[in-house]
Amino acid sequence: MEFLYTYETLKLEFPLVEPERASFIILGVPFDGTTSFKAGARFGPTLIRQATLNLESYILDYDVDIAELSIADVGDIAVVAGDSRRTADRVRETIEGIKRANPGALPILLGGEHSQTLGAVEALRPASYVVFDAHLDLRDSYEDNPYNHACVARRISELGVKEAMFGIRSGTREEVEFAEKNGIRWVHARDYSFEAFVDIVSSLPEPVYLSVDIDVFDLSVVPSTGTPEAGGLAFWDVVEAIEWLAKKKRIAGFDIMEVAGERLGDPTALAAAKLLFYFIGAVAKFSR
Repeated sequence: MEFLYTYETLKLEFPLVEPERASFIILGVPFDGTTSFKAGARFGPTLIRQATLNLESYILDYDVDIAELSIADVGDIAVVAGDSRRTADRVRETIEGIKRANPGALPILLGGEHSQTLGAVEALRPASYVVFDAHLDLRDSYEDNPYNHACVARRISELGVKEAMFGIRSGTREEVEFAEKNGIRWVHARDYSFEAFVDIVSSLPEPVYLSVDIDVFDLSVVPSTGTPEAGGLAFWDVVEAIEWLAKKKRIAGFDIMEVAGERLGDPTALAAAKLLFYFIGAVAKFSR
């Protein structure tokens, strides 16, 4: 399988298969061209892959060894420096190519700033978008750029995709009003519960695209992210939601975004790598 916009990079260490035969296809998006506070998300895909070296491939909770699954890692997108829209176009075109060659594969993005989720959603056209995030990301434009990371949920809503957001604790009055006007349901981190998640997501149409902005977790757990916020969710809150989705809903795609940092063993990357393993393990256990 040839990809116009990807290049070889550090890949997962356990045995990988060819993309045409994979159930899961991993793709990195090393982009942080609109980062507005703390740069470094361009290192996210590499840091997450490095962090997997610290993890056992066997998931105790599921009796699943992900090293025995059909996983491909096709490398990273060759980004367009500073241009979030053109880079998202490359994400879209690459995932469209993946799905043409292997319609049954589940794409997984590692990022990279959250603006690039738009390209994946444009390619996969899910009915619903479920996101764990500290921020609403519903601005129409930020820093004169409608494709800024702070605008990604707004752009996705304009595609006609139903949206639900969890772990929120930052946004503007205008974003809240936009959500109310457009039927976008969101749950503040202070009010989050598994029951609230199930109540909202149960009503969403399938398939579902699941996005995790790593800043949904408390900054004590994930200090290396572009816009860290205190007061976030626990790791197991998100794992529990993933397990439910894997059992109940058809998942079109998944991403872990906004991982930043500059060193091996960064705790943010370690959390993201563990979440990646739990996602793959849960989908393998409950929905395949």
